[in-house]
Amino acid sequence: MIVPISLLAELLQALPQLRAQIYYKSSMTALSHAMEDLVLVGSDDEPLVIASFQQERFYRQEAHRYRRIADRSSQVYVLAAPETEFKNSSESHETVAFAPEDALSKEWHLVVLGQHYSTCLICQEKIVPIDNQDDRGELMDQGRRFEGIWTFDREVSCKAAELLLDKIVKYRPELAEKIDRARTTYNLGKKPKKTRKSAASKAAKPEKPAPKDSKIPNPKLSDAFTQRLVTYLQSGQHKLLKAYSAIAAQERKERLINLITTAMRQSLNPQEIVEVAVQELGTALSASRCLIYRCKATDISVKIDREFLRQGTISLINQTWPLQENPIWSDAVAREERVYIQQTAQHPQIVKTKSLAETVKNWQIVSWLMVPVLYQGRVLGMVELHQCRSTSPWEEDEIALVEAIATQLGAALIQAETYAHLEELNQQLEALDRTRSNLIAITGHELRTPLSTIQVCLESLNSEPDMPAELRKIMLETALGDADRMRKLVQDFLTLSHLESGRVKWNVESLTLQECVDLALSSVRSRGGVDRQLPEIIAEVSSELPLVQADGEWLVEVLSKLLDNACKFTTPQGSVRVRAKCNGSRMVEVLVADTGRGIEASSLKVVFDRFYQEEGALRRSAGGTGLGLAICKQIVAGWGGKIWVDSPGKDRGSEFHFTIPMV
Repeated sequence: MIVPISLLAELLQALPQLRAQIYYKSSMTALSHAMEDLVLVGSDDEPLVIASFQQERFYRQEAHRYRRIADRSSQVYVLAAPETEFKNSSESHETVAFAPEDALSKEWHLVVLGQHYSTCLICQEKIVPIDNQDDRGELMDQGRRFEGIWTFDREVSCKAAELLLDKIVKYRPELAEKIDRARTTYNLGKKPKKTRKSAASKAAKPEKPAPKDSKIPNPKLSDAFTQRLVTYLQSGQHKLLKAYSAIAAQERKERLINLITTAMRQSLNPQEIVEVAVQELGTALSASRCLIYRCKATDISVKIDREFLRQGTISLINQTWPLQENPIWSDAVAREERVYIQQTAQHPQIVKTKSLAETVKNWQIVSWLMVPVLYQGRVLGMVELHQCRSTSPWEEDEIALVEAIATQLGAALIQAETYAHLEELNQQLEALDRTRSNLIAITGHELRTPLSTIQVCLESLNSEPDMPAELRKIMLETALGDADRMRKLVQDFLTLSHLESGRVKWNVESLTLQECVDLALSSVRSRGGVDRQLPEIIAEVSSELPLVQADGEWLVEVLSKLLDNACKFTTPQGSVRVRAKCNGSRMVEVLVADTGRGIEASSLKVVFDRFYQEEGALRRSAGGTGLGLAICKQIVAGWGGKIWVDSPGKDRGSEFHFTIPMV
């Protein structure tokens, strides 16, 4: 059975003096609970209570209250559209199921009639289209709008009860006898006495003292209604404030994430990104100290270089922060999730770890939050927040904010790292292009020139068989010299190629440095020849130096090339010195210094590059391929040493240093 007529429409038609008003669901819920409490705290026996819920689920939220109300009266009727198990029954109270298509499914009714009081709430939902729905379902539900009547007027309450009882009889005819008793008990279907004033006449005439059975409940019931209504409204206000707080927290979270994202887009410098994040995050969470540092899962410690600090808190800037010794850090890295310790003084892991307990005490850490910065399971860094005074704990949404920022930081750092690698790759490509150009130039100069000379000499010897012996000797020596020059060029190419590819087998042994220096000096002097006058070479290498651990053949090669290079750019009137000393780090430092041409400050970082020639590939005055120093760099790196150069400037000499491990 379906009744399409609205109860509110019937009531307004029967009592035309009534005017409907707008109510929100939150207000109606408060009114309904207060009206139900009138029954629960009232002294009237057997009050008539009729409640009409739109759907069964709304009744299920209040079912316990209606079971309590049924203990006070046998005249309790509950109507609802069934969704699961709701049906017609007569257990603790009468339940009436109506079809979902019924007009009652759009309405909300509650009528209470006692011997000394009455009240009713008759409303119909006013459907308002919502343009912008979001996930705040509870707030939207509380804002649903209803149009209807709420009053203590007994005439209105009785009329509403009559109309509802008529509907109940249609749904459940077997309740006709029980409903007739209710009509008799509460004088339903009869005209009200003249002493009672309708809502319209009350508004038109001055109020008179209400009789005992007036529409105004007695003071005790009125107080109960008022207290319950205020309590519920306060509860609703508290929920509303919590909702607003959640929205504000969400807005703050989104603002911070947007800020980090903007910083990421504006800068590909990891340090700038971390600086923005640490300051904004520390401010937003009111932390005593906020640290964000980059690290790997295998790092033993890290130096703190970025920090947010609240006034009165000790700074950690430039402090070495232990990682592997900190079980909290290790736990966060291993689990790849946040670790939050609300009270460090009571945490068992901190109490039993002496070094960690000292860290907490020294840096006054009361609460400790660690959130790893991850990207695809790889640890990029850590976000730490400290509270150094007794404060309220961080809420779950605040911790979620830190996790969101850490996620954004992971993406930002990877992007910055990728950009840095791209820049490095571009530089390598540029260097490769320069190498290609230099290789072409050197091949054209260093190979073509001696080949031309050799060809001329051989052609001359072949075409002039009667050439004087002295001239023949000169021709042969010139051809042999240029052939040797070509051999050295090819040999340098092959040597550097082997060193860079890692195919060299090192024969490491214990060596006397003085002996290696003597061999290198002998090689350089023998290559000088009669026509090439060398500068003065002074060796100041003590025989008391400790033995060094290196490949002897390659060590002599390094010394020979550095000495040959020094002699090449130093006039015969100048000098070249070889010195050696222990540098205090289990290494012997060798120095080859000259008084020659010197090196410009802008060229000090590139002298060890392949094919580097200060005068240019095609304008060299001293010859050479520009591979000698690059070969030295590869050899020294092979035994774990370092090589570098110092020079005061042009025409002020230069000093080449390299280190060799001690035995």
